[in-house]
Amino acid sequence: MISVVVVDAETPGNVGTIARAMKNFGFTDLKLVDPPELHRDGEAYGFAGQAREDVLPNADVVTFEEVVEEFHTVGFTATTNEDSRKHVRFPFSTPEELADDLAGVESDTALLFGRERVGLTNEELARIDQVCAIPASAEYPVLNLGQAATIALYELRGLAMDDSQLPEVERERASEPEIERFYERFDATLGSVGYPEGKRPKTMRLVRRLFGRAHPTQREITTLHGVLRAIERATRER
Repeated sequence: MISVVVVDAETPGNVGTIARAMKNFGFTDLKLVDPPELHRDGEAYGFAGQAREDVLPNADVVTFEEVVEEFHTVGFTATTNEDSRKHVRFPFSTPEELADDLAGVESDTALLFGRERVGLTNEELARIDQVCAIPASAEYPVLNLGQAATIALYELRGLAMDDSQLPEVERERASEPEIERFYERFDATLGSVGYPEGKRPKTMRLVRRLFGRAHPTQREITTLHGVLRAIERATRER
């Protein structure tokens, strides 16, 4: 079981935003430590989207002590130590690495997000089992609380949802014979427009590598055939 814990949030809107992100990515158990007032007609419920129906009203108010005692804990922080000389904020994982690390772990895990201005304190992080940080610009690594939780939960969505709950994403690639015909036509078009004969083999290798990486769809290949036809027609008319 993965729980999301928001520690001492200052604004109800961020709590609502986190609840919405949880709903987006399959997480259901929200716990709040020292939360602000969350009124039904306030911004928390206004920001929560469909999570106002279940995730947010079902949130439990708990203490930090209870979370530490009952869960395997992961604290999120924007400020990390650079090496092992200081252990409070080092070593740390990225959300992507954390997703791999927690996959298959049976114990109840709590993901802790701290205050808007200062995050989790050193004293709190010292009592947490793992530290996670979202890679960001060194010039400005601090994310808004709601943003940080949304990014982290997106990366960790595989811990809350199985593949059947995620939309299928298929690569619709044109058939190999169709792509080969396009290459043949492209080569023929190079000849028709007077492209230097000696450069054509190298250019065709470049085109093949380019389209090999692009994985063109059938519609894209058909459209490009039309472009080549237009070029050939214009060349003949000239």
